[in-house]
Amino acid sequence: MDTDPMLDFSGQVALITGAASGFGRLLARELGDRGAKLVLGDINEAGLAKIADELGGDAIEVRAQRCDVSSERDCAELVELAQSAFGGLDLAVNNAGIAPPMMSLEETDEAEMDRQFNVNLKGVMFGLKYQLPLMKQRSGGVILNVSSMAGLGGAPKIASYAAAKHAVIGVTKTAALENAKHGVRVNAICPFFALTPMVTVGGEELQAFLANGCPMKRLGEPEEVVSAMLMLLSPKMTYVTGQALSVDGGVSAY
Repeated sequence: MDTDPMLDFSGQVALITGAASGFGRLLARELGDRGAKLVLGDINEAGLAKIADELGGDAIEVRAQRCDVSSERDCAELVELAQSAFGGLDLAVNNAGIAPPMMSLEETDEAEMDRQFNVNLKGVMFGLKYQLPLMKQRSGGVILNVSSMAGLGGAPKIASYAAAKHAVIGVTKTAALENAKHGVRVNAICPFFALTPMVTVGGEELQAFLANGCPMKRLGEPEEVVSAMLMLLSPKMTYVTGQALSVDGGVSAY
């Protein structure tokens, strides 16, 4: 495709977790079509192999490896793959996450808290831990963490998820401050509910209920969220760091 300089990722090495479906899968396609070399990770090995084969068949340079982001070792090894395959890392998207069960705060037990924090928070922190040194070797890079609108405000019935996603924003801002002088930008994106497998599995009744809470009275399309992700990753957005961008159909305007 003809690439606008704003979205030209030619030659850049991009790592994406949760790449087998949802935002991660779409983003891998968009970055690959715009010239990026891809390092993809997901716990879903079959889905990961499928997207890697599709992209590789279109002459996009791609490496894929199983990655359970709750495992520090897996996160480290995915970054090591970027180094061994492509010589470094320019972009990283800590996208992998799990959905919360609907329950009140009083019903939330330790096991569910651990589950949410192990994937939705540790997965980001472990990613940052190993991505940042590689980027600083190149004197720059961009990291995008996927939080949620539940990370910016109260989220009834999903307290453990909200706690983890709030923490993602705190970690994002801290990493941005610590690494701005090294030329590494770190931002977060905070989508409202979008039509990814995490939401569609709940059925049309749940989707209608969720859409009613949005001023646009609809859920987001995954492509709308990925467009915002591309903007934050853009090599032209050089003065934007430490931000948590809402992509929410107006929910945050309430």
